[in-house]
Amino acid sequence: MKDVINSNKFSSKELVFILCLNVVVFIFYAFDKRIPGLEAHQILFYLNFAIAGLIINYVCLPNFLYKRKYILFAISTGLIAVAVILVEELILEKIFYPDTRGRRFSNIFYNLLNTLPTLTILVGFKFAWDALTQQREVQKLKNSVKESELQFLKSQINPHFLFNNINNLYAHAIEQSPKTPEIILELSTVLRYMLYECKAKFVPLGKEIEQLKNYINLSKFQVEGRGTVNFNVEEIPSNYKIAPLILTVFIENAFKHSASSQTKSISITINLKVTDEGYLTFECSNTYSEASNVDNLPHGIGLKNVKKRLELIYPNKHQLDIKSDNSIYEVKLEINLNEN
Repeated sequence: MKDVINSNKFSSKELVFILCLNVVVFIFYAFDKRIPGLEAHQILFYLNFAIAGLIINYVCLPNFLYKRKYILFAISTGLIAVAVILVEELILEKIFYPDTRGRRFSNIFYNLLNTLPTLTILVGFKFAWDALTQQREVQKLKNSVKESELQFLKSQINPHFLFNNINNLYAHAIEQSPKTPEIILELSTVLRYMLYECKAKFVPLGKEIEQLKNYINLSKFQVEGRGTVNFNVEEIPSNYKIAPLILTVFIENAFKHSASSQTKSISITINLKVTDEGYLTFECSNTYSEASNVDNLPHGIGLKNVKKRLELIYPNKHQLDIKSDNSIYEVKLEINLNEN
């Protein structure tokens, strides 16, 4: 909390808060049903408390309490309370009540009962204000850290994607395949989306699906002549958004594992649907050869990355199930898109 208090920023909101607090406390302090109206000397009596409250709030709290110097805080606060009593008894009461209250020094216990409630209210509300300010700063810091982590995770996707597809492009170029220009065109389309259109935390779902189609068209070159790829999309509502590149990782994984472990009979099936209530269901299955890469299926940068992003972006709003059985690797992801 001391970092918040010592930031040398006295905001206009805090100034308004302090003024309103003192006005409200003064009304309760000066109210006496036996004496209607407001007398000038009541303002001076209250100023004695207000000045003491300011000293405690802006000297003792940040320099002692927030720095965990509790004994110094207790001593300084006690001395200030004594000073308030002395100013009232020895100066103000002798000026305004010379023939009554000013003639003798009141009982110390009575003075404390008269002084502490007002000071406690002034200091207590300022302490609560500082606590709320610190809480907001901590939340901002958490959000900043979370956003930085998300940007870092997203930045890992492009190199991972490039590594896989440049190898594929290189193989076609070595063979002088006539499809090389088509691969370059598809690759540039996908990269344009990654670099320029998915900088936001969320993108329109329709645009993300269009990106998936382009990505699948590009990835099909990896399994060309060795199997089939099916991408089934039901009619998608137009009013939903999704975190970009979440689904791409699973599709990339499917092509990578199938293409690297099988020379034929590759089968990749991708199904995507969104209900009118905003629940997305994504299913991706691919065949693979257990003898070649089954041990590596659950691992790798891509899957770790996407799991972490899902935890950060959709906490308690998604369910991810991954399983492999009978040479089929299956992913099922459900996301609640309603709050994006």
